[in-house]
Amino acid sequence: MENASTQPDVLLRETDSRGVVWLTLNRPQAFNALSDALLAALQQQIDTLMHDDTARVVIVRGAGRAFCAGHDLKELRARSAQEEIQALFARCGKVMTGLMRLPQPVIAQVHGIATAAGCQLVASCDLAVAAQDARFAVSGVNYGLFCSTPGVALSRNVPRKQAMEMLLTGEFIDAATAQQRGLINRVAAPDLLEAEVDKLVSSILDKPAAAVRLGKSLFYRQAETGIDAAYQLAAQTMTCNLLDDCAQEGVQAFIDKRQPTWRRQK
Repeated sequence: MENASTQPDVLLRETDSRGVVWLTLNRPQAFNALSDALLAALQQQIDTLMHDDTARVVIVRGAGRAFCAGHDLKELRARSAQEEIQALFARCGKVMTGLMRLPQPVIAQVHGIATAAGCQLVASCDLAVAAQDARFAVSGVNYGLFCSTPGVALSRNVPRKQAMEMLLTGEFIDAATAQQRGLINRVAAPDLLEAEVDKLVSSILDKPAAAVRLGKSLFYRQAETGIDAAYQLAAQTMTCNLLDDCAQEGVQAFIDKRQPTWRRQK
């Protein structure tokens, strides 16, 4: 396994031979709060991964006792100029949308707490697996700061009334409730969390990378358009997909009633 990091103090990167990339938020003493440095490190990795054809799946996780406790409130409090504060939230939004725009599926591996912008981070990943004892909240309202930006991602994952309840009350929900509401995909015993994530990763790696990339890109683009435009985009994408060698082999294998043999992964 290869280890690399441009920001070893705040973000660790590991890559294995399968093309699985782990990005570990590494501010355990601050429950991995999203400092300026951590946001910058995440953005740098997103920019790199955007053009990395060898990376197949990205996993975001946290070091220490928590996944992510949101923004670093000490850094936020130190800002007084409106332009500085707005720039910080813009940087965070760029990271969140960057994860959605990566060609690789992104999985949040959640333990401990995921609060405020940490909950936003979970919602911004394509998939999420959480330990049974993990807890989620958009709790800024408890401190007079309504979680407006986390609400953007949350409301695109959770039904509106349930999202609004979380935003208005700041109350925690457990992993089972988060799964029921659609914020996460799977729940695992704490000691089996990594194994459950790997099951999901293995299932994705079994599929042709080209189809996965095409599908992820289309999924988000169509979701933000009207129904007619969504079908037009989907039809264009499926046409390109069907003409790809991997799909040609897959369809022929279905007709022949055999397992497909992928000649290439791209």
